[in-house]
Order: sequence, then C-alpha cells, then structure tokens
Amino acid sequence: MAKEAMYWIKKDNDIVKCFLCPHGCVISPGNKGICRVRLNEKGILKAINYGLCTAIALDPIEKKPLYDFYPGSQILSIGTFGCNLKCSFCQNWQIAHGENPPNHELDMRDLVRLAQKYLPEGNIGVAYTYSEPLMWYEFVLDASKEIKETGLKNILVTNGYIEEEPLKELVPFIDAANVDVKAFNNNFYPKLCKGKLDPVKRTVEILAENIHVEITTLVIPGENDATDEIEELARWMKSISPEISLHLTRYFPNYNLNLPPTPLESLRRAKEVAEKYLTKVYLGNI
Repeated sequence: MAKEAMYWIKKDNDIVKCFLCPHGCVISPGNKGICRVRLNEKGILKAINYGLCTAIALDPIEKKPLYDFYPGSQILSIGTFGCNLKCSFCQNWQIAHGENPPNHELDMRDLVRLAQKYLPEGNIGVAYTYSEPLMWYEFVLDASKEIKETGLKNILVTNGYIEEEPLKELVPFIDAANVDVKAFNNNFYPKLCKGKLDPVKRTVEILAENIHVEITTLVIPGENDATDEIEELARWMKSISPEISLHLTRYFPNYNLNLPPTPLESLRRAKEVAEKYLTKVYLGNI
C-alpha cells in the first residue's frame, strides 16, 4: 500500500531527493532509494511499504532487548521490509534485504485492536522492529500516534540511521528505544554496514534526552571487539548517562559474514571493561 513519503524535494526532470536518512538519496523516476522502500513514481516519492507487515508476534520485552523498561511485560512486535544499512552480518536479512518478502496489509484499526486484545497477557503496547522501522517512517508515525492515544507504549528497535528533523517529529510519540550501535570505530560502518557512525551517535543523544534508551552492540571477532573500542563506547555512553543499559551480544555467522562465533571470553572481557563506566551491562546470545 503505497503512500506519498515525507521528507523529500522534487528536482529537475522528475528527479527527487530524499531527506529521511543521512544517505540523502537522489532518485530518478522508476527507481528506489538505498532502503528499497522509497520509490520515485513519476516525480513523487512514495513509501511503498506503508501498512505492509512482514512479521507480527507477542514477545517478551526483554527480547527487544529492553531489560530496564517494564521488565516482565509483553510487547506486540511488528515489522515491515527494507533497511537503509547493508550490514554483512544482518540477522533479519530475509525481510531487510530480500526481494518481495511475504507481507500482508495491517490496518491501523486492526493494530490498535490487537494491542488491546493482548492487554490481559501483559502487553504494554507496540514495538516497531524486525527490519528497520525508521524506513517505515510514515506508518510508524501514524501508528504511534494512534497507539499513544490509547494510553499504550511505543517502542523502536532501530539502527538509528535517520536525520535529526524526522527523528524529532517522531520522538514525542515514542516511549523507549533500543538503538543498535554496531561499532564504535569509523572504519566499521562504511566497511560492513555501508553507513557512518556519527548519525547514530546523534540519534542516541537526541533519544536519551527524551525517552528511555538502551543500546545493543553485536561483538564481532576482529572487527569491533578491541578492548579500547569497548572502553570508548562505554565512556561515550557514560557522558550521556551512566544509567543507559548496554547489551553486548554474541555474534554468529549470518548473511554474508562467515567469521567464527564470538568467544565467550571476549564477551566477558568486554563486559568487565564496560562496567567501569556503566551500571547496567548485559550479555546476550549466550
């Protein structure tokens, strides 16, 4: 279900420029941006994934992972397709990068009804997750407004790769977020994710001023597991707040990356380093 996108301008010859994320894609008619879900249709930028859902489940909130936001509760989790990064180790590549993954239309009224249906089972709201929810921007903005009006919570599980203006428009309707800070060195993002670190840092800083934030870093052997890098990440997080939770998770081979799994000793060492600066450090995928 396509809908006219937000945050774009029209240029000459029906070419459009998108301002949703730092890529700033310039898109000719009939083509899509890097995210594969924003299409130039005769000089109009369309969000082709509006209202299209590839996955839906009632999950423990700890699975997001959010360990320090209503622990023990459940969250209705929904996702679409598309992503604006191209991580070689993507864990949900079938829907993030796959061609035409199975999907169905999700009506806003049905979403609200489902969220309320699961209240007796401990549901506290809706999590936008699985693929990159910020590339589902128009739907997430509309849905989060509707969910907020019911008194339920909205949660983002995101790579944080978005421009400041659209992020600030969305933040008032979001209650918590887990941001995937994939590494804390400037070589990792362009090499393994086709992106940059600084916009993600800015996103975390903006979110932390307004809502509950937790951070996840997938620890990959030889790529982002150096002790000084983990220490720099933790020190930066402490400069925002020592109370921000950090999830250090174990890497396993996936998608296009076939390095061996992260040694448990590497994770334990990273946790010890991070705990010099942060009060809440957790290990995952172990």
